[in-house]
Amino acid sequence: MHKGMIKATLFFPGGEDDAFDMDYYLNKHVPLIKRLLGKAIKGLTVEKGVSGGAPGSMAPFIAVAGLYFDSMDAFQDYFEPYAGEIMNDLMNISDSKPLLLISEIMQ
Repeated sequence: MHKGMIKATLFFPGGEDDAFDMDYYLNKHVPLIKRLLGKAIKGLTVEKGVSGGAPGSMAPFIAVAGLYFDSMDAFQDYFEPYAGEIMNDLMNISDSKPLLLISEIMQ
């Protein structure tokens, strides 16, 4: 990743009653993203929350996913036509509503 890239990060909140189907996410949703967004994606990460700040505490997020794009235009041009399909598929993964952060890589 390099300075100026755009990162779309999805945070899936965690709690005792929240479920997240990591198998579906990795084997169905990620391939869907790759197929729809293709060459626009410059990097993709998926992280599983394992702990909060205090030892043994519950992670505040079940999972975090990051998609990297060369520019805001690239993100918007490729993501917007498929946003509905991508967001609807998230209902197959988790009961919790993900939080979205669009950021610019600074270093």
